[in-house]
Amino acid sequence: MATTPAIPHRHLLPTPSNGPAYLSSSFLYLPTKARSCKTLSCLSVNQSNDNGTTTTTAFQELRVVLAAGGTGGHVIPALAIADDLRISNPNVHVLFVGTPNSVESASIPSAGYSFSSIPAVKLFRPILCFQNFSVLYHLVQSTIHAFKLLADFDPHIVVGTGGYVSFPTCIAALLKGVRVVIQEQNSVPGIANYLLSLFAEIVFVAYNSTIECFPRKHKCVVSGNPVRLSLRRFVSKGVARSQFFPRSGGKEEDAKVILVLGGSLGANAINIALLHLYGPMLMEHRNLFIIWQTGVESFNEMENLVRNNTRLVLTPFLHSMDLAYAAADLIVSRAGAMTCSEILATGKPAILIPSPDVEEGHQFGNASLMADVAGSRVITEDELDSTTLGATIEEILGNENLMAEMSERALRAAKPDASAEIAQHILSLIESSTAKK
Repeated sequence: MATTPAIPHRHLLPTPSNGPAYLSSSFLYLPTKARSCKTLSCLSVNQSNDNGTTTTTAFQELRVVLAAGGTGGHVIPALAIADDLRISNPNVHVLFVGTPNSVESASIPSAGYSFSSIPAVKLFRPILCFQNFSVLYHLVQSTIHAFKLLADFDPHIVVGTGGYVSFPTCIAALLKGVRVVIQEQNSVPGIANYLLSLFAEIVFVAYNSTIECFPRKHKCVVSGNPVRLSLRRFVSKGVARSQFFPRSGGKEEDAKVILVLGGSLGANAINIALLHLYGPMLMEHRNLFIIWQTGVESFNEMENLVRNNTRLVLTPFLHSMDLAYAAADLIVSRAGAMTCSEILATGKPAILIPSPDVEEGHQFGNASLMADVAGSRVITEDELDSTTLGATIEEILGNENLMAEMSERALRAAKPDASAEIAQHILSLIESSTAKK
């Protein structure tokens, strides 16, 4: 391998000492003071605001359980829905159900929400394998735990957004006679959501094509994927870039910033391809800047191999994803469902490298849809190397008209108000169920 000439500095983002390493690019929920909830008993009313949307103002405490866990792809939409439920009705009391010692056990309390845990039920692939012999036993145990939690909390509705806890919690809700809605982030649903859709009141999906995957199509609502509130707020490109590149700022008119994301644990194939590519690219293009999230597991190795450069930010994870997206001209990333939705919401051209390891081929489906609706370029992991990635980056960054077209298509396909729409459906379901009692 050809060595890259030494370049004098590299900017590393410091690892915060007060947060666990797995709170990565998938998360940006800063700690807020937890709110106390008091039980009140009055009626709810609907009010229309100036922009024509309906806001539910309720004085009766409404109790909602959100079952989510395992990865940021399941937890982020749940948090976004919870935030909009609180905006629509400040008296909503939300309880999150997740797994202990997990991503959600740290991030959800820091976001100001109540959290309880139940044992996880993990289904291995292929289905008929030795590890799955005990799944039924663990499912029963988790469902019993969830049933006890629901009996204590007495929710009006349970919302499942996926992960190992969503299925047993929703099953417990159905056994208790509590209404269930589910939210599917991917273009093709997994086994758990497919089964739950048979009993759910509403199935929220991200894409029109996903409706065809469910047997009860009339229950599906195409809402899009809920994205974090911070991504829906405007951040100027100049301000964002100055946070990552304080010396140069990347403020030149022709400056271009590439944001590389591999998920919280990293993507080894992307890291290796970029390792062979970043040096020549930065030497050839003096207006190029790179924000490179290596993932926690790969950071130490990459830190030892990557040479210094003031136009390169190397970090194991990113807390300020709103700033990272705002600073970027081009995203190079895996094709997780939430990442794809965030790319659409921020209107960014993207190169997607779907993970071949994700269950049921979700990322290949997501990447294909992104190519159709937003013109995103897709490189399979088998095709990925520094030459292919470099050529694709050059194709996009070297063509302003193409970048503008990809950005415009992404914004047209985005559904930035997904969480607000889902929240209104949930509140309407609660109102209809309480009115019948």
